[in-house]
Amino acid sequence: MANKFYITTPIFYPNANLHMGHAYTITICDIVARFNRLQGKDVHFLTGSDENTIKVVKAATEAGKTPLQFTDMVVDNFKRLFKDLDISYDQFIRTSDKEIHWPGAIMLWNKLVESGDIYKKKYKGLYCPGCEEFKKEKELVNGKCPLHNLIPEEIEEENYFFKLSKYQDFLKEKINSDELSIEPATRKKEVLSFLSEPLEDVSFSRAVKGESWGIPIPNDPSQVMYVWCDALSNYISAIGYGRDEETFKKFWPADYHVIGKDILRFHAVFWPAMLHSAGLELPKKIFVHGMITSGGRKMSKTLGNVIDPYELMNEYGAESMRYFLAREISTTEDGDMTKESFKDAYNANLANGLGNLVSRIMKMAETNLDAPVLIEEAKIYPKISYSSRFDMFDIQKAIDDVWEYIKSIDSDIQIGKPFKLVKEDKQKGKEMIEQFVKELYIVAQGLEPFMPKTSLEIKRLIKENKSPEQPLFLRKI
Repeated sequence: MANKFYITTPIFYPNANLHMGHAYTITICDIVARFNRLQGKDVHFLTGSDENTIKVVKAATEAGKTPLQFTDMVVDNFKRLFKDLDISYDQFIRTSDKEIHWPGAIMLWNKLVESGDIYKKKYKGLYCPGCEEFKKEKELVNGKCPLHNLIPEEIEEENYFFKLSKYQDFLKEKINSDELSIEPATRKKEVLSFLSEPLEDVSFSRAVKGESWGIPIPNDPSQVMYVWCDALSNYISAIGYGRDEETFKKFWPADYHVIGKDILRFHAVFWPAMLHSAGLELPKKIFVHGMITSGGRKMSKTLGNVIDPYELMNEYGAESMRYFLAREISTTEDGDMTKESFKDAYNANLANGLGNLVSRIMKMAETNLDAPVLIEEAKIYPKISYSSRFDMFDIQKAIDDVWEYIKSIDSDIQIGKPFKLVKEDKQKGKEMIEQFVKELYIVAQGLEPFMPKTSLEIKRLIKENKSPEQPLFLRKI
């Protein structure tokens, strides 16, 4: 279907509340989803929670709750953050959902079995509970997982395995040809480097120990699905795989899987191999964003540099948070955030920049124009390049286009001085003010995917020919 657009975030672990990195992922996906809706596309924007994990069971036990009680509570917190950030997702998938998710995961498992790609064997290895995967000795640093600083557990058990090794050449071909597009190019190179060494088959189940929490393996209740078939299958189960073929065919393949670099291998190697084994199309693009650091270091409770999304939103507002994540954080590389840098960007670009421009133009309009300026609703964006930025998932440059336009309007006001011209030649002054109102409307259109409520407020002021009763963004001292 040419007019559809299907975009996904990773599904997040509900073993704790979401942090700034999660807020970043969901916000940039929301921006792209909103832009595509504005182009008239039938958008399906998926997010959700990865619940059938050991992390969840441990966190629930520590909290004195069942896994379902615990995940219900944390998922409510997820949804509250998404609501407060004005995230326009179309569906929230939960891997504990037996009606929506389980049929697709089970159907995928059965397809892998039919392809002869699932087998059972005993296995002994070093397991990192943080990554929820087995590690090789060479992947450890001083005997610890470099991502979680944990000493892996030595585990021996009988599991089902997926023949990932069978698909090495297939993966190389699809990635090299960009039939499976991995963006940016540095991440594509990273995956191809990984594929330069022989692939090993991967564990696809875990033995049931104590209370069962997870999707049972068909015909073998002693095992539950491991994260790969359980979690990754959410991208197809959500849109009907295994229960609603018409909806599935409408939206699959995904136009964009948006992920962080820490889960690149799973999405660019495991997932496409599984899809091909099951006879399904590959996603069109995998977009990999960087991580948010603070003061040049990874956010950590130990370092005391963790920034709570709510702390900033409560002080500056959600629209300011959306602005910062879109413009001040690189879309493809790691980006830094501190409370000081947030405040500086807010004052310079929202309070003094956008907010001041809206107040100046609309004050001149309210004072000098007899009626609101009539605006044609055609989508006229700040620069020709603006729309193409979204095709490349270049969020930062797209919003930069809006701010370049804001600066050019400011400059034109300084040169044209409509506030003086209207006193010397009323007609020409009014015409100039009308033109600036129209240009302000273009700014509002450009802001719509990024700051939807701010965009709506600017359009309201233009329609009513009023200046704001108070600045859109109050300067912070």
